[in-house]
Amino acid sequence: MQRFERITQPVLGLTALLAVALMAGCGSDQEPILGTPATVRGPTVTAIVPQANTSGVPVNTKTITAAFSKAMDPATINASSMTLACAVGTPMSGVVSYQPVGNMATLTLPANTNLPASTTCTATVTSEAKDTYGTALGSNYVWTFTTGATADTTPPVVNFTIPETTIPGPTASVPTNTAIQAVFSEDMAPTSITPDSLTLTCAAPCVSPAGNVGYSAASRTAVFKPGAALAPNTTYTATVTTAATDLAANALSGNQGTYPAPSIYIWTFTTAATPDTTPPTVTLVNPADASTGVCLNKAVNATFSEAMDPLTITNGSFTLQSAGSGPLGGTVSYNASTRIATFTASNTLLANTSYTATVTNGVKDVAGNPLASNKTWSFTTGAQACSLVSPVALGAAAPFGNLGGTKGTTNQGINTLVGGDLGSTAVAPSAITGFHDSAGDIYTEDGSNRGAVAGKIYTCTTSSTGPTSAAVNPASCTTATNALADAQKAYDKLSPASLPGGIDPKAGQLGGLTLAPGVYQAADGSFQITGSDLTLDGQGDANAVWVFQTASTLTVGAPAAPRSIILINGAQAKNVFWRVGSSATINGAGGGTMIGTILASEAVSISTAGNVAQVTLNGRAIGLNASVTMVNTTINVPAP
Repeated sequence: MQRFERITQPVLGLTALLAVALMAGCGSDQEPILGTPATVRGPTVTAIVPQANTSGVPVNTKTITAAFSKAMDPATINASSMTLACAVGTPMSGVVSYQPVGNMATLTLPANTNLPASTTCTATVTSEAKDTYGTALGSNYVWTFTTGATADTTPPVVNFTIPETTIPGPTASVPTNTAIQAVFSEDMAPTSITPDSLTLTCAAPCVSPAGNVGYSAASRTAVFKPGAALAPNTTYTATVTTAATDLAANALSGNQGTYPAPSIYIWTFTTAATPDTTPPTVTLVNPADASTGVCLNKAVNATFSEAMDPLTITNGSFTLQSAGSGPLGGTVSYNASTRIATFTASNTLLANTSYTATVTNGVKDVAGNPLASNKTWSFTTGAQACSLVSPVALGAAAPFGNLGGTKGTTNQGINTLVGGDLGSTAVAPSAITGFHDSAGDIYTEDGSNRGAVAGKIYTCTTSSTGPTSAAVNPASCTTATNALADAQKAYDKLSPASLPGGIDPKAGQLGGLTLAPGVYQAADGSFQITGSDLTLDGQGDANAVWVFQTASTLTVGAPAAPRSIILINGAQAKNVFWRVGSSATINGAGGGTMIGTILASEAVSISTAGNVAQVTLNGRAIGLNASVTMVNTTINVPAP
C-alpha cells in the first residue's frame, strides 16, 4: 500500500492539476501557464508511485504511475516513453496509458503478472514524453523501489464520506450544490476512480445527475461534482463500486457485504430546500499568528469551518514564504475528518526567520464557495529542530482491533463488534471464545455470548466451527505471530527509555484535564481517568501525537461512572498511544468512549460481565502476555 511521493518543483502539484482538469473539462487542450506569463516551462514529473527508494513494495502491485506538471500529448505516452525493469536489464511488459484528469501516465501489468520478490525495480519516464505543445521532458526521469516477499491482499475500504454517513440514514438537510466525497483507507489506483466507481442516483421522477469524477492522491479522496444543482428535498444514494481498486488491484470491500469480500459502499442523504452560499473560513492556524521560536521542521496547518473540496487545496492555494523569497517548495495534504490542510516544506526552515503562510480564495468548500478572502498569518522560527513525537509504527499489528497476545481473548454479550482483525498466538482450544469472523470461523459462541469480527480471526488454535476448525492453519498462526512481534516492537519504542521526559500533570489523575500533544509519564506508575473525562487538544495540528506511559496500570471509569476521552481541534485517535506496564481496565461499569491504541504488557479488560451499556474503543486493545476480555464493546480501528 504505497503513498504518492511529491517531487518538489516550482509547478502546480498533483491535486492542483486535477482541479485544473476538472474545471477545464476532461481532455481540455488548454495548457496551464507555469511561471510568468512570458515563460512557459516544459513538463516535469511531479508525482510517482511507488515512491522512490521504497522497500517492501507488494509483489502484486499492478500500477506504476507518474504525474506531470501539465497536459501531455497522449501519443507520446507509450511503452517506449514509460518503462519498468525488475532487475536492471529485465523489462516488465505492461500497458501504458494516459489519463488527462491529473495528467497521469500509468503502466499497468497484466493481471497474471507479479513483480519478482525482493528485487530492485527501476521505473523510467523518458524525454520522448512531450506536452501538448511538443516540448519534451527535460531529461529522463528515473526512480527505483524494492519489492518485498509477499502480496497485498488487504482490500481498500471507505473510512469517511461527505456528506457524512449517519446510522440510521439518510443524512438530512444537505445543500443542493454539494459535491460527494469518499475517503479511502489506502492509496487507490487513479485510473479506477471514474464515473463507474463513484455514482450518485435518485429514485424517479428525480433524474440521477451526471457529473465529473476526480481523485486527490494527497487526501486519498474520490470526488463527484454534479453538473447541476441537485433537486431540493430529495433523497440521493451515493455509491462507491467494486470498480474502485487499490494499487494491487484489490477491489473495494464496502458496507454491503462481508469483509474482505468485494462489495459496494453506499450511503444516503436528503437535500435541503436551498444551496449553500456561505463561504468557508479558516478557524484555527498552527503555528499561531505572530508566534515566535517555532521549531525548524514544523508543518503549517489551517483548520476550516466546514468540509472542503480537496481538489482545490494545493501547493498553489496554500503557500509559505519568507521575506524577499518566492513560495517554498513543499507538499499540501488535507484531512477530511478533521478539516485540516497541512503544508510540509521540502526543506528545513531557516533559523530566526520570519515566514508568512497564505491560504488563498482558490480553496473552496464542498458546495464550491471560495474562501471570502485570503487568510494570511506569520510566525518566526527559532534555532532548534522540533522535538516531534511521531506516531509509532504498528507494522503487522495495525489491522488488529483485538490482539490477545499469548493468552487469547474472550467476549461476553451479543453486541460486541471488532471493526478490524482479531488475533492471538495462544494454542489452547478455549483461548478464543465468543467470536465469529467474516470467513465463517466461530469460536465457542452461544446464545448470550456472540461477538462479530468484521475482518478475520488469526490464531494458532482451532475454531469450534468453520474453515479452520479441523486443524491449526499455519498461515493464520504466522499472521498472528508477526502481529504480536510488531506489537512488542511498538511497545518497546513507546517506553520511557525510547521516549524520555514524560510529565505527570496531576499525580496520575487525567480526568478533567485538557492536554496538549506530548509524552506523559505516570510518576507513581499508574494513570486514572475516573473523576471526569479527559480532553485531548490537537491545537490545529493534524500531526499531533500523545503518548501515555505507565509502569503498572491504566484505569478508565469508576463504579457506575464510565468516562470518555474527547478529541478537539484536530486530535485523531490514530495518534494516541497508551503504553501500560501491567494491565488496563476500561470502563468496568460499561459505557463511555475510549480513544487510542492500548499496548499492555499484561491484560486489557473492557467492561465486565452483565453490563449492557456499550463501550466504544476508537483504537486497538493489545495484550502482549495476557488476554483481552470484552463485554458488549465496539472497536473502531483508526484509519492510517
